[in-house]
Amino acid sequence: MAAASERTLSLWERKINARIKFAGNGPALVYLHSGYGLIWDESLDQLAKDFTVYAPEHPGTSEGDPNAIAHLDNLWDLVLYYYEMFDQLGLDAPALVGHSFGGMVAAELAATNPRRIGKLVLINPLGLWRDDTPIKNYMVTPQAELDPLFFHDPNHPARKLVFMNPEEADSIIRVSWALACTGKFIWPIPDKGLRKRTHRISAPTLIIWGQQDGLVKPIYAEEFRKLIRGSRVEFVANAAHMTPLEQPTAVANMVRDFLKK
Repeated sequence: MAAASERTLSLWERKINARIKFAGNGPALVYLHSGYGLIWDESLDQLAKDFTVYAPEHPGTSEGDPNAIAHLDNLWDLVLYYYEMFDQLGLDAPALVGHSFGGMVAAELAATNPRRIGKLVLINPLGLWRDDTPIKNYMVTPQAELDPLFFHDPNHPARKLVFMNPEEADSIIRVSWALACTGKFIWPIPDKGLRKRTHRISAPTLIIWGQQDGLVKPIYAEEFRKLIRGSRVEFVANAAHMTPLEQPTAVANMVRDFLKK
């Protein structure tokens, strides 16, 4: 993988030092990561060949700055925080890609201020709820139960990037705190009223879903498609919830083709 550069911005009345990884040249693409923290993976490397990829670390998940999350009280604060980031980066209407928790946040950004998002890509997003197909609370579920929900391939090497190593204290702390910092905005269920705001999304939207996603079942892909005008769905074979990690080339190709149209 190519090494990404890093930049720090002072946001939220200088209370939060926002750490952003970036790489590439071309039109701006902002990537919002899952609840497990930022993993600069192969899909981002591939997209950086055609775009300038900005991947911010969610407040509190940056190494050495765990208390940054204390300054954001709710989802509305988080949305405004990202608009501030866009302003400081000089991004008027970038392409926005979000995965899982990051997909929910991306959809909220696109609904709150539609003109600020050029195109939208949601990858296995959270944000909706169906009583007939509930989403397991992955923050309190034993890791062994999450394995088949997150990865189609039980031996995929990316598992080590996502899940904590019970024999390493640093790994336990890192993953647990990342889940706490993102879980603050989705607890106790990942439905904060997005459904009643999706009609405001006007950006062309692509929804990407792992066919074997056991956490947010593929039935939610159709739910998002119906709610976001003009959106379309593409499924990725041999991928569960961590689709960008399991099938990075397929995801990068789908995103690239969509954004270049």
